[in-house]
Amino acid sequence: MGFISIAHAQSLAPFDSFLSRVSYYILNPLIGLFFALALMYFIWGVVVFIKNTDNETEKETGKNHMIWGIIGLFIMIGVYGIIGLITGTFAPGVQVPRG
Repeated sequence: MGFISIAHAQSLAPFDSFLSRVSYYILNPLIGLFFALALMYFIWGVVVFIKNTDNETEKETGKNHMIWGIIGLFIMIGVYGIIGLITGTFAPGVQVPRG
């Protein structure tokens, strides 16, 4: 029984390494990029909303930008959590970088 678990653990080592590299070099930078884009979209909505206090249609456009920016931020936080859950489940030794 011990031999089977050792052999199984050794066979997952390349998968852990691959998952770690994909998470670190591809997924985390993409999540950071999309998080930054969602934040910029939200800030742009605030600027449009404040700049056009007298124009109702432009204020509504600014509100929509803010709402979709917040939705995008929540989605990126959720994706980051899901990736942490997946890597923690399938590759417990892989650490998802913070910040």
